[in-house]
Amino acid sequence: MKKILGITAGRPNGNSEVLLKEALLACQEAGADVTMINLRNYEVLDCTGCTVCTQNMSQGKDKGCILKNKDDKDKLMKVVLDADAIICSVPTYDLMACSVFSRFAQRSISYETAFLESIGAIEHKDRVAALIAVGGSTRTWQSMALESMQAAMFMTSFQVIDMYLATRVPAPAQCLLDDDMMQRVRKLGENIMTSVNTPAEERKWLGEEDMGWCPNCHSNALVLGEDQWDGIFYPVECQVCGAGGTLEKTEDGKWKFVIQENGLLKDRTTVAGRETHVEEIKQTQGAFFADPERRKIVSERLKKYKELKFKTIE
Repeated sequence: MKKILGITAGRPNGNSEVLLKEALLACQEAGADVTMINLRNYEVLDCTGCTVCTQNMSQGKDKGCILKNKDDKDKLMKVVLDADAIICSVPTYDLMACSVFSRFAQRSISYETAFLESIGAIEHKDRVAALIAVGGSTRTWQSMALESMQAAMFMTSFQVIDMYLATRVPAPAQCLLDDDMMQRVRKLGENIMTSVNTPAEERKWLGEEDMGWCPNCHSNALVLGEDQWDGIFYPVECQVCGAGGTLEKTEDGKWKFVIQENGLLKDRTTVAGRETHVEEIKQTQGAFFADPERRKIVSERLKKYKELKFKTIE
């Protein structure tokens, strides 16, 4: 029996939760073992930015997060990593996924599966995910919603196989007036079941074929390229998966993003691609902590800023 986990971060019985339940119902009817959590019911502390997890990564060690036993994140991650698939349904209040979901996602770096696999701490597991972003306006006001949710998936090796942007449902449970919307999220749940019952090496994108600019991850976000830490340069990059390529004009006068021959070297949706980032951490953060002279210079220069005080608000 496949384990499917639903994750929401919206109000009880609101659009995000209703849409998620419809998708999960399709999974349950197909024979899945379904679990659902609302992140609002758990305590997940903010990442403190202490960098202990990445410092340990740069030394090939796994000591986890310093907050591990202080909130519910680790308990939730045990369920997440045990699942064969997850479906996330999250409200958008201002362009991107809500803060409740972001707080949960940004604590996942200490669970970086590519790193943990590389040191033999865990075995590889192929997982899939589907995403639903929900908002009261059109895509204009949800322009980074699905992309910010995608960014939370690759850290723990979830392959996104479908995404849906639910628009113009500002009132609680207003989605129930839109039969097409309800049918679409049911199809999303069916796609999850198709994917988990397909051999990992044969799994593919099951959402709308022409969704997004990027043919690799189907995100709708591209940025101009820049020289990367190891000298690699792509004229245009996918903001989500890191694919590199160029924009080319098609015969009908439209533009498309074309990934170049080596453009997937740092594909963040793959274990191999994320391992290059672990290497970057070793080269940047690891090299700093291994160099006492550089640390001494920083320590001396920091004194000025420790002593510098401005008025604040009581």
